[in-house]
Parts: sequence; structure tokens; C-alpha cells
Amino acid sequence: MIQSSWFLLIIFGLASFRLTRLIVSDSITAFIRKPFHNEVEMADDEGNMSTYIQIKGTGIRAWIGELLSCYWCTGVWCSFVLYLTWLMWPFVVEPVIIVLAIAGIAGIIESIITKILD
Repeated sequence: MIQSSWFLLIIFGLASFRLTRLIVSDSITAFIRKPFHNEVEMADDEGNMSTYIQIKGTGIRAWIGELLSCYWCTGVWCSFVLYLTWLMWPFVVEPVIIVLAIAGIAGIIESIITKILD
């Protein structure tokens, strides 16, 4: 079990970062966002394409759409779910948290390398 409080904070931070990015941005989870978002591509005056999100529906559907379009909002809920499930079932959830944290580190390294090489 994860013991050190600083280590715990870092692991949970990285796992929450990766889970949040998975839900909000990654194409593999587009099916989760699809009922709540329309993605619209528009060209600017120079021909550069940008993707914009239009929230679908009203009420709870619009609320979920807003939540899924907000990295900060989704991050709070991902952090809460990861921590709560870890408190309830640490031996089951801890490997998932470790894998998400490792993937978070890999994502950060990839972003840094991409910026350096571009």
C-alpha cells in the first residue's frame, strides 16, 4: 500500500491528470462525450482549422456537457473518485492508480519531447 504522504500526493496527482485527460481529450473516450458535445471544425482567415465544442441539450445533459468540456471541473471529480475508491478498495484500485500515474508521466515526457523537437 502507498505509505508516504508526499508520494501519495504525487501518484494521485499524476493519476488524476491522466484520467482527466483521458475523459476530456482523448479520442478513445469520444463515445463518452458524444451524447453531450458536438465538435465543430472551423477555418480562420489563414485557413488554420480549429475545433470547437458545442454543448448539446438543456438541463442535466447540458450540465454534463459543460462538465466534460472543462478540464478543471472533470479533474476535481476524477480526483474525488480515485481517492474515494482507493479508500474503499485499496488493493483493487491501487494498481489502476499506479498505471494511470505511469501513463501520466509518459504523457508529460512525450509533450516535453515533442516541444523540444518541434
